[in-house]
Amino acid sequence: MLSLNYIRENKHTILAGLEKRQFKPLSIIDKIIALDQKRREQKNELDFILTQANQKAKEIGILFKKGKAEEANELKSATVAFKEKSKTLQESLKQTTAALYNLRTLIPNIPHKLVPNGTSQENNKIVFTGGEIPKLADDALPHWELASQYGLIDFELGSKITGAGFPIYKGKGARLQRALINYFLDKNTAAGYKEMQVPHLVNADSGFGTGQLPDKEGQMYRVPEDGLFLIPTAEVPLTNLYRNQLLQANELPICLTGYTPCFRREAGSYGANVRGLNRLHQFDKVEIVRIEEPQNASAALEDMVNHVKGLLADLQMPYRILSLCAGDLGFTAALTYDFEIFSTAQNRWLEISSVSTFDSFQAERLQLRYKNKLERKQLVHTLNGSALALPRVVAGLLENCQSPKGIKVPDVLVPYTGFEWIN
Repeated sequence: MLSLNYIRENKHTILAGLEKRQFKPLSIIDKIIALDQKRREQKNELDFILTQANQKAKEIGILFKKGKAEEANELKSATVAFKEKSKTLQESLKQTTAALYNLRTLIPNIPHKLVPNGTSQENNKIVFTGGEIPKLADDALPHWELASQYGLIDFELGSKITGAGFPIYKGKGARLQRALINYFLDKNTAAGYKEMQVPHLVNADSGFGTGQLPDKEGQMYRVPEDGLFLIPTAEVPLTNLYRNQLLQANELPICLTGYTPCFRREAGSYGANVRGLNRLHQFDKVEIVRIEEPQNASAALEDMVNHVKGLLADLQMPYRILSLCAGDLGFTAALTYDFEIFSTAQNRWLEISSVSTFDSFQAERLQLRYKNKLERKQLVHTLNGSALALPRVVAGLLENCQSPKGIKVPDVLVPYTGFEWIN
């Protein structure tokens, strides 16, 4: 959420950013500024009346001490008007503040200057390509057929137990999942990220803090009896560990990692694009989160991007990095880099990670601040990324590593799987 100070002082920058996002109506910014002015006027008037009332109360106390009860009671009756006026103003201020807050929740983050122009994913910009796309035999199979052939994943059994989008991993398929999770966690902790185990359900305040609510409420599974939501990503509980906190500068940066299942009620469709592991309602993911001083956030983002690059290079996966255009940028993000691996058998790119910086947008919603070196309270900057999401990594591994002998497990995973081949 954009802070009121930022909105007041950067109207033209905000309007340009929202226009870049194709956000409408832009008139909402003028409404926010007008409401803020009204709120400030109401608060000033209320403060003045409360000051007057306090002053009269002191005068009444002095009169009583001097034994002038009659004068004190006359003055006391005159203060009734102050109380009635202050009560009316408090209610008006409460309503204005609520309306102002609700309008601010509708405004997305302002795109960073590096964000490309564009309205859809076709306008995303490729900024890096790594690895080599393998040449497979003409009879190479997509991952859902390989998973069935080698008894790794049972999609039909998952549908029987729960429904579409909830696969069952079996045997070496389950072992491969566990190997990837442990490998990613080990790499993350070696890079300085502190491992955390967090709840898989969160309350509405947590969902609001990181921006999933109300923006993506329709994509989240919920438990209405308890007012809880199943997490769409570990970003939510990890970042909310520090909600409503005032940190010290020497506590930053905070670097966290965690493995969780993720749950998303994404709208389904038909065809190869969503077959197999391409789109699931429950999947495993290892996340990295950083909380930084504003001046260090850009370097932190670059470090996170390089970290994910290293994971994919170790897995010997062909991949590319895209800078998301303004029209494809998430509600809370200021700048996002998407990582995609190439699925040779499907002849298409599959998104497997997003690394984003949110500037102070999440911190304002979280009320997460720190004391800088000048002992002034200031909003932190937050960042997060997938390192990595498993389903499409598994899909890419199965498809790109297939051969007549079977599926070759990447060397870095062998100590975790205990086997070199799936055959």
